[in-house]
Amino acid sequence: MNNTPENPEGTYLLRLYVSGNTTKSITAFANLKKICETHLKGKYTIEVVDLSVNPQLAKSDQIIALPTLVKQLPPPLKKIIGDLSNTERVLAGLDIIELNSFV
Repeated sequence: MNNTPENPEGTYLLRLYVSGNTTKSITAFANLKKICETHLKGKYTIEVVDLSVNPQLAKSDQIIALPTLVKQLPPPLKKIIGDLSNTERVLAGLDIIELNSFV
């Protein structure tokens, strides 16, 4: 884990941008929760931002597609778009593993 002054405990702060209770939104959250419980147990926080309620919040992280996962901590900031069903891609996006090759 990356222990930095901004993130002393090496925890992950993840922000998931969704739009209401759509199938894609629900699937993305379920996939993210499963990945976090398997690979980051006890070392993550998930914030869900519903842009159907607060659309102005999309500007802060420059969200252009939904659902979008933004890794706030540890640095660097990263974004993953989609329902997060490709576990290997999500783990690589969160800097938990390295992708051996891109398909």
